[in-house]
Amino acid sequence: MSEDRFPGWHGTTIIGVRRGGEVVVAGDGQVSLGQTVIKGTARKVRRLSPGGRDVVVGFAGSTADAFTLLERLEKKLDAAPGQLTRACVELAKDWRTDKYLQKLEAMLIVTDGKTLLVVTGAGDVLEPEHDVAAIGSGGNFALAAARGLMETDLPAEDIARKAMAIAADICVYTNGNLTVESIRG
Repeated sequence: MSEDRFPGWHGTTIIGVRRGGEVVVAGDGQVSLGQTVIKGTARKVRRLSPGGRDVVVGFAGSTADAFTLLERLEKKLDAAPGQLTRACVELAKDWRTDKYLQKLEAMLIVTDGKTLLVVTGAGDVLEPEHDVAAIGSGGNFALAAARGLMETDLPAEDIARKAMAIAADICVYTNGNLTVESIRG
C-alpha cells in the first residue's frame, strides 16, 4: 500500500516539563490524516490513578495503540505500586518482545511528579536531561523552545504552554488547543 493511497495519521506534540517539584505534561489536540485535519480537540494527555496514586501520561502516535499501552501501563503500575520506573521498564520489555505489542505505533511521556520518562516501542525508557521531554511530530520544536525557556524564572506550566505555542506556529501537525495536566512529586 502506498503512502499516497493511504496516508498515515500525523499529529501531536506532547511535552513534559519538570520544575520546582512539579511536572506539567501538555499536548495539543490535532489529529491529521495526510494533509487533512480530522479533529482539533483530541485529548492526548491523561491522568491515571492505579492503586490510588496519580500518574500523568501523554501519548503520540496511533490512538488505539496508545490506549492499549495505557491499559498495560496501569496493570504494570498496579503490580509495582509507587515504582514508576520499574513499571515503565516492564512495559517497554513487553512492548519490545511481544509479537502483538511490537506492532503498536506510539510513544509515551510518563510522570508521577518525581520521575519524568519517555517510553518507546524500541524498548527505551529514557529519563531526559534538562528536565524536559517532548515527543510527536512537533516534539523537536517544543523541546528546543522549552530548553531555552528553562533559563528563565517561568514556572513549569508557563514553559510548557509557551513551548507548545512555538511548536504550533512551526509544525503543521500541531495546534494550539492544549490539554495540560500538572502533578507534584
